[in-house]
Amino acid sequence: MQNRLINLVTKSAKQRKDEIIGAVQPSRYLRKLNKQQVGHDKTVLITGASSGLGEGMARLFAKLGYNLAICARRTDRLESLQSELVAEYPNIRVEYRALDVSDYDAIFEVFDAFTTDFGHIDKVVVNAGIGESRRIGKGRFETNRRTVEINFISALAQCEAAMNIFRAQSSGHLVVISSMSAIRGMPKHLTAYGASKAGLAHLAEGIRADMLLTKLPIKVSTIYPGYIRTEINENAKPLPFEVDSDTGTKAIVAAIEAGVDEACVPSLPWSIVGQAMKHMPLQVINKVNK
Repeated sequence: MQNRLINLVTKSAKQRKDEIIGAVQPSRYLRKLNKQQVGHDKTVLITGASSGLGEGMARLFAKLGYNLAICARRTDRLESLQSELVAEYPNIRVEYRALDVSDYDAIFEVFDAFTTDFGHIDKVVVNAGIGESRRIGKGRFETNRRTVEINFISALAQCEAAMNIFRAQSSGHLVVISSMSAIRGMPKHLTAYGASKAGLAHLAEGIRADMLLTKLPIKVSTIYPGYIRTEINENAKPLPFEVDSDTGTKAIVAAIEAGVDEACVPSLPWSIVGQAMKHMPLQVINKVNK
């Protein structure tokens, strides 16, 4: 709590303004950044970039002028995305590599290879993850174990690899994609998933605290997406306050570019819902998730 207060007090007026505009009006904020081409000569590394939020973020960062280091298991999707983005934005560079984040050694190898390719990595977005989990005690331990390992242990490896690079550079921006389900313990199929994303959020906060303690100029952002419809969940039932992929990814990238420490996205209504969730009785949480 003390670190948060210190960070809030020391923020510049411009940064606070950017955070507010980025949260409330992401499309307007991104249009301004697009005109400025804020990503020119900068590189963002995104894991899980072959589909869903990762692919959507890659497209938006490319539009802002960033070079892209994209990785995922499905290289055919990455190759197609590379070709499309380079054709649309000829002034940027896009490189891709195969990465299964369950292979921890490969994470370090791929991140280091991208650093060699580009010479400098400005942002790393820890995005790769899975959403498959089941009720605890229903005989689905292996499913839940894999979800926790991918969403937390693999994310830890990605954070380690990114911070190795940023510490050597003495600069960088680490972004982790958590979830609104990390705010509280969740019932049913969200229990293990939410716990894994809560662990990731606490990991990021600990890294952020360490950067304040050591006074290293490395930014750490934690993003809590609400319900965003992507191809991964396109057949699922409609969910409360759900938005389409375009709306969701714009809110995420705007929050990242605004340099937030933490953000629930889209800000409205999730910043309000998130605060309410912290104090709701579990019986109410259960009703919301029926």
